[in-house]
Amino acid sequence: MSKDTKNAKSKMTENNDLVIATNPKSSFAESVKSIKTNLVFSSIGKELKVILVTSPEPGDGKSFLIANLATAFAQDDKKVLIIDGDMRRGRQHEIFHIPNRASQGYSNYILNYEEASKKKKEFICGTKISGVSLLPTGPTPPNPLELVSSENNRKLIDDLRKDYDIILIDCPPALGLSDALVMSQYSDVNIITISSDKTKVDQLESVKKNFEKVNSKISGVVINRVKSKNSTYSSYYTKEYYSRLEK
Repeated sequence: MSKDTKNAKSKMTENNDLVIATNPKSSFAESVKSIKTNLVFSSIGKELKVILVTSPEPGDGKSFLIANLATAFAQDDKKVLIIDGDMRRGRQHEIFHIPNRASQGYSNYILNYEEASKKKKEFICGTKISGVSLLPTGPTPPNPLELVSSENNRKLIDDLRKDYDIILIDCPPALGLSDALVMSQYSDVNIITISSDKTKVDQLESVKKNFEKVNSKISGVVINRVKSKNSTYSSYYTKEYYSRLEK
């Protein structure tokens, strides 16, 4: 085991992002479990394998939500993979304290799919959360949109569907970038995270119209930072992250 890996695992115990693991009885943890339940029940009779999560703008909590939602599914004995598809500003490796290696990540996997698919374990990292694996972004490519639009990426997603019960894709913000729209062609469910204290209605409408242009549907909206007088979060969550899924 490398020194970097040992350090990553030791730092994981200090992680405050994974509230559902560190504070499972909190209001936030219950909210995440409710989102998970809504997803499962709303998908009865349909495949629920690949879940795409994006937001109108940066800072709406999509990466934070994905990490906790992955943990919630894993607590139900699901084999879960997070793909950090935000190759511009991905932070899943920071949440899970895993090195984002320059030669082995999502961008490398797409670019060298034929060879990489033969040695998946070199690209996909285990995490301290049992049942949750992570495919970090890898190095930032000069052409992220071209990569996610490629046939190699389609094959990659189709291949990973066979290995996992749930795949969560962390996509870049949907306003100004087209990555999430392209990736929605590979997903079963598309979720938008918004912030109650900053997201404007017209921004959400713009995201909805952009998805419609590529014949994709927004399955639900998760609202973050909904304030409550009865917060049970740790002091780290001073903005009181609550979430709910709206049909």
